[in-house]
Amino acid sequence: MSIRSPIPLAENEELETGSAPPQIEACNVTKKYGQVAAVRDLSLSVRRGEFLTILGPSGSGKTTTLMLLAGFETPDHGDILIAGKSVAAVSSCHRDQGIVFQSYALFPHLTVRRNLEFPLEMRGMKAAERTKRVDRILERVHPHDLEARLPSQLSGGQQQRVALARALIADPQILLLDEPLSALDRNLREQMQGEIKSLHKEFGITTVCVTHDQEEALTLSDRSIVMLEGRIVQADTPEILYDRPSTRFVANFLGEANILGNPGFEVECVEQQPPGTVPMIRPERICISAAGSGAADAHRRQSVRGTVINMIYAVPLRKYQVSVGSSVLVVREHVSSGQLAFRPGEAVQLDWLRSDVRFVAT
Repeated sequence: MSIRSPIPLAENEELETGSAPPQIEACNVTKKYGQVAAVRDLSLSVRRGEFLTILGPSGSGKTTTLMLLAGFETPDHGDILIAGKSVAAVSSCHRDQGIVFQSYALFPHLTVRRNLEFPLEMRGMKAAERTKRVDRILERVHPHDLEARLPSQLSGGQQQRVALARALIADPQILLLDEPLSALDRNLREQMQGEIKSLHKEFGITTVCVTHDQEEALTLSDRSIVMLEGRIVQADTPEILYDRPSTRFVANFLGEANILGNPGFEVECVEQQPPGTVPMIRPERICISAAGSGAADAHRRQSVRGTVINMIYAVPLRKYQVSVGSSVLVVREHVSSGQLAFRPGEAVQLDWLRSDVRFVAT
């Protein structure tokens, strides 16, 4: 019995076009703790082979949603389906899934090899097959020279690789990740993001990941959902979520946003403003230059004058706060050779494409 083969080309095409059948479904699910509803009438569908991330602030219901999908919690109302079959009353240990916890949850008294063998042993796999399976997954996730060590003798990144290997070794249909990289430093987190993305592409396992890290979600996902107060606020591809957020909350949650409700100047837009919305533009869409440096393309761009309030240098970016009218606009630009840097108190010109203005519900 071998580790899962890469997802077939036809299934990759189904995933890209959105026609792949659902592997996981939550149907009008509600979960309460006392009088508090952690999840409210939630419905979502995860396609086979898809990588879905669940985002949201603390208390939004994202972890409870994952626990419901994993079988650690039972819905008070609604149903959970796996491959079209109800599993709401099926315990976690009887579901075909691998789980990686925030704390890694490795057995501290077992070596790396024994940690990997254990789930196979529980499934009744013969010793010779267990050895082959462990050797193969160790080769894939690189801790082969660490197999005799205990978890306490491993770094955080090494423990994370072992936890991922243990989740994948039984060839599950579903992989669930609960804040898998939150305990790692930035460099190692970015490295592990690439590793997780590579493993998902190779094995093609339907994956649901809960994270509080917006960059992590946008990097890993085929699709993300943003939750607030137990409900899904918006669900879409990372590109659309970031570029076209539906609400002020989503715009501010996924990075910084300049909300231009009453900016003290007229906002020029390509699209007509829908009722109940305000204009918004992302900081990196705004160009900054010296005051009087030349008029922008008046047919395509809007130009305003302002004064720098603050400048923060955070490699590889400069972040400016600029007073314009009655607003303070945030501008982000990548640092390049010969580029002007503006100091607090300097007069500057800001301009942006009118087509980059978006509208978000208040």
